[in-house]
Amino acid sequence: MSVLDILTYPDPFLKHPARPVEEIDERIQQIIEDMAETMYQAPGVGLAATQAGIDQSIIVFDPEADSSSRNFQVLINPGITDARGKVISENEGCLSVPDFRSDVPRFDHVVVQGLDRHGNALEIDTDGFLSTVLQHEIDHLNGILFIDRISALKRQIYKRKRLKELKTA
Repeated sequence: MSVLDILTYPDPFLKHPARPVEEIDERIQQIIEDMAETMYQAPGVGLAATQAGIDQSIIVFDPEADSSSRNFQVLINPGITDARGKVISENEGCLSVPDFRSDVPRFDHVVVQGLDRHGNALEIDTDGFLSTVLQHEIDHLNGILFIDRISALKRQIYKRKRLKELKTA
């Protein structure tokens, strides 16, 4: 397994929607293992392939990543098929948006469909923290960052600060 580099804002690849996985082969299995290793190393609770510069519709996630067990799940070609209720995800952060956290409007309850790592159909019907994690990672696969879902003023403040940091680095 390898730890992958995580792209950070303003890398233009992060705005690029991912291509669907057409064949789940050894290459995809290796990508999944590398993504999981990267997520735990970061540390994070989810990672989309696009965050690692991989143009494939894959997410890995483990809402209990703070524990000592590694029990990640995989969704290939995931999509939200039902969403209801409104909630504010408090203090949401992202491995690709360093040094920034914000409250983000999300759906409270989602139904997500996709494939597991073996190509079997999978449906996750969830609310709470897992709902937020799935929405966040699926957004990445659609070229959306969580800062795209906050107020324009907060987004501009972050963007200016980040660009200034990159100029002085």
